[in-house]
Amino acid sequence: MSEGNLLTKALTDTVLSRRTFLKWSSAVGGTVALAGGMTFGLKKAGEAAQAAAGEGEWITGACWHNCGGQRCVLKAQVVDGVVQRVKTDDTHPDTPDHPQIRGCARGRSQQHQVFGADRLKYPMKRKNWEPGGGKKELRGRDEWVRISWDEALDIVASELKRVKDKYGNTGIMELGSFMSRPLTLFGGTVRTWGTTSWGTWFYTGPKIGLGDGLNLTSHNDRLDLRNSQLIVIWGGNPAWSAQGNSMSFYREAKRAGAKFIFIDPLYNDSAMILADEWVPVRPATDHALALGMAHTLLTEDDPANDPLIDWDFLNRCTVGFDAEHMPEGADPKQNFKDYVLGGLDGQPKTPEWASEICGVTPNKIRSLAREIARTKRAALLTAWAPARTNNTDSWPQIFMTLGAMTGHIGQPGRMTGVSCWDYTANGGPAIIGSGGAGVPGLKTDEMDPKPVSITINNNEIWEAILSKKYTAGYQSVKDIDIQMIIHDGGSALNQKVGMTKGIAAHRAVEFVLTSNFTLNTNARYSDVVLPVTTQWERYSYFHGNREHLIWARQITRPLFEAKDDEWIAAELGKRLGLDAALIAPLSLEQQTFNRLAGAWVMKPDGSEKEPLLTITEQDIADMGVTGKAQTGRITLQEFKEQGVYVVPRSPGDKLGYIAHAAFRQDPAANPLKSKSGKLEVFCQDIADFVKKSGFTEISQLPVYVKPTEGYEDTFADWEKRVKGEYPFQLVTIHYRRRSHSIFDNVPWLRELFPQSFMMNPMDAAALGLKVGDTVQVTSRHGTVLRPLYLTERLLPGVVMLGEGAWAEVDEASGIDKAGATNTLNGAIPNGQGHQGWNTCNVKIEKYVGSIQLKPDYTWPQRIAIKEA
Repeated sequence: MSEGNLLTKALTDTVLSRRTFLKWSSAVGGTVALAGGMTFGLKKAGEAAQAAAGEGEWITGACWHNCGGQRCVLKAQVVDGVVQRVKTDDTHPDTPDHPQIRGCARGRSQQHQVFGADRLKYPMKRKNWEPGGGKKELRGRDEWVRISWDEALDIVASELKRVKDKYGNTGIMELGSFMSRPLTLFGGTVRTWGTTSWGTWFYTGPKIGLGDGLNLTSHNDRLDLRNSQLIVIWGGNPAWSAQGNSMSFYREAKRAGAKFIFIDPLYNDSAMILADEWVPVRPATDHALALGMAHTLLTEDDPANDPLIDWDFLNRCTVGFDAEHMPEGADPKQNFKDYVLGGLDGQPKTPEWASEICGVTPNKIRSLAREIARTKRAALLTAWAPARTNNTDSWPQIFMTLGAMTGHIGQPGRMTGVSCWDYTANGGPAIIGSGGAGVPGLKTDEMDPKPVSITINNNEIWEAILSKKYTAGYQSVKDIDIQMIIHDGGSALNQKVGMTKGIAAHRAVEFVLTSNFTLNTNARYSDVVLPVTTQWERYSYFHGNREHLIWARQITRPLFEAKDDEWIAAELGKRLGLDAALIAPLSLEQQTFNRLAGAWVMKPDGSEKEPLLTITEQDIADMGVTGKAQTGRITLQEFKEQGVYVVPRSPGDKLGYIAHAAFRQDPAANPLKSKSGKLEVFCQDIADFVKKSGFTEISQLPVYVKPTEGYEDTFADWEKRVKGEYPFQLVTIHYRRRSHSIFDNVPWLRELFPQSFMMNPMDAAALGLKVGDTVQVTSRHGTVLRPLYLTERLLPGVVMLGEGAWAEVDEASGIDKAGATNTLNGAIPNGQGHQGWNTCNVKIEKYVGSIQLKPDYTWPQRIAIKEA
């Protein structure tokens, strides 16, 4: 078949087959964005082929998803409104000091998100929906009916009014933010609280003076990382989870001579590239390992001949380490040193004690502690994964304490803290950024009556809907009657713990609304679905990281009947009788200009910020906005053409960052954000916060607490070491084919990165399992099916599954065929309200049922309404 015929067939097929997509894409170089088997108003085949010969315009977009990478550059070639090809950053030569911001496999598949066959095209309602719910049990498996925008918005407004009249505003729960302005003006909604990606770092990190790893970093910048002689990465795999430039930053440190040690249950891809040594550790036992290392330092420290502890740093910069340095009013006996040596509970935290829990040998625990302590310049870096476990409120505290004991804080090549997500291997405040949009906040304090302010913890939202009760604080349980769920962004049903209970909750309430661009899990279990635009269809947006800023512009006009979130919010507000000027007070053009005019960059001497952009009166007139001309580093037109500005860096420049350097030199003059101004080994603040949350209570010290559904809970009898019904520990990892749940609908990525269940061959042999078997994985909370993949890189007794797969629940059995990890992860309220994704006990057996599990890239796409 000729190239022209392939194009014609691909563009005229009503439902796109993967085979057709592959042929069509191959014919034009494998990079053309296909409009989901529909023309979407794009050029017909012959016209598209002709347009491909022209240059058109390369328009800068960006990979806008929460991947934990660098927020990378994507550029689309647009010819007469048609996207022809996609590439990544090529705006300047790529060097280690001045890298390009290049996209990964996920980012380069972005066109299949925008133009996918499964894009939501029209507003829809569930066939068996009626006011008040109708046949609610059919949510998730009902048919969809196309409706107009007027009908859809009228339904939503009517249901909001009905639920408010019957149950009050506390009957409405918003799980997102894009409709927050009209919903706040309408009287407010119930919202959620608690951390997600951070685990316990979000609250504990700042309270102990270290930082959370995003809003406040505590590791040095990427150029200083090259000064480290030893880099310990504890529970991190940036090659999968962060991607972007993170691995190249680490690689440059290795080229500069750094030794890398990885501590992780998996000999992961990052370790394969970087590691000189791998220390396998059981999930959720990192705290015990750290305590065993602390015991080694305390018992082997010889200040005169073999100093392992930096006592000067501890004495000046911490509180609570020993009896002589306790905070005012605290019992001197309740100090960390005495706890580790067994003075508080009679159990010295020896390497032998720790080894029984964490699985690392006592000799390795001792040698690891000694090596870190004896290395002059070491970086102790962790990701958030070890903190995404139940009962680990004090993990950041013990990690910080190890860094403080060895003095690896606040000097070149020496650092202790979180290195993940946007700031992987590159700590410090941003040296470039955009301005604010200029949209004024709502003055809720002046509203009468004030909007409801009830928040429910992420671990309790589904149970609260079903039981009509929630934890409101310490020894406080209150009634609640939620009858409406609004998903205006995100994928809460798929991505929060306890999905099985979540589906039941969605079938219990009277109305569920979702706005999205695909039929994700939220949308599937809804009554009304509103199609929204993707970022490529919007006027503009800004993304960036510490050292770069992207101005992404509209690449294609809105497809089918998709609308921007702001339009939806404003139209809904009209139907609720709200003031439209309060919902959308500024045009998108004016918001964009405000962000451009406010864009800034740090001066090369590091002294202060300066405007990034020169903007002329003609620029302002061309945009049709109000503002003032200004002078900056580059012109507005340069920024528009390039789409990205990367701050030039070089070793020894004035833009580097040494975390806590000023604090280390003079703690009194440069206090940290903790209550004491110092690093708090003894932290009353976090203990009080956890108690106030209402779930559990913790010590002010980083004492070991057995995690719920951790290693110890794989035993029926821990003392006799008798395994129980759920003998394996499940770790849920950030997987290459997705950004959390985003991209899981892209068939190409599904084929490239299968959603396999990972297991050690020794464990599989004991169960009579082999590669490719369909295994049934069951926890205390649910069951999934997945093909088995065996690898010796995984610690025996530990199994792994990538988080974010879109649930496909078999209605007859309740089994999830897709391997959605939150089917297995239960909602366990604990500590500071974090979600414990890496504490889950499971059992594994060969599946012998009737479900035929084909590769998921062959599954039908979720096309809600197929064209006639």
